[in-house]
Amino acid sequence: VLSSGTPGVGKTTLGKELASRAGMTYINVGDMAKEGELYEGFDEEYDCPILDEDRVIDELENTMSEGGVIVDYHGCDFFPERWFHIVFVLRTENSFLYDRLESRGYKGKKLQDNLQCEIFQTLYEEAVLSYREEIVHQLPSNTPEDLERNLDQIMQWIEQWMKDNN
Repeated sequence: VLSSGTPGVGKTTLGKELASRAGMTYINVGDMAKEGELYEGFDEEYDCPILDEDRVIDELENTMSEGGVIVDYHGCDFFPERWFHIVFVLRTENSFLYDRLESRGYKGKKLQDNLQCEIFQTLYEEAVLSYREEIVHQLPSNTPEDLERNLDQIMQWIEQWMKDNN
C-alpha cells in the first residue's frame, strides 16, 4: 500500500493507524532517509535534504518483497510499480493545508509551492502516470471524520485483497 500526497495531508497519521489496525509494517520514507542518511545533497531554496532515490529503493527492496507494507512518502514516481497493489493519494483543502504547513514552520516559497502542488493535483497526476490508473485512488483528508472513513475504506480493501489473494 502506498500513501502519497502533499506534505501535511495526513499520510503519517493514516499510515501509522492503518498499520496498527491491519497488522502491517509502516515505513515513513522521510524518516528512513533521515536515519540512514539517504541523501545526495541539500536544497538551500527549500531548506531540506535531497533524497537519494536509488539508495532508498535499495534499502526497501527486501522489505517490500516480503509484502504487508504501508509506504508513506509525498513523491511516488521512483518506486517500482510491482511494489504496490493500491495507491492512495490524500487530498486536503487549502484552508486546512495552509494551517497545517504553517504550524510546521513552512514559510514563503516552500509554503506557496506546496499549496500550489495541492491545487494542481501534482502528486495525484504523478501517481496516475506512475501506476495503473485503476489502483490509484484519491481520498479527502480534511477532518477526523475523513480519517476514520478512509481507514474503514482501506481496511475493507485490505480484507478483500487478502480473501482474493490467499
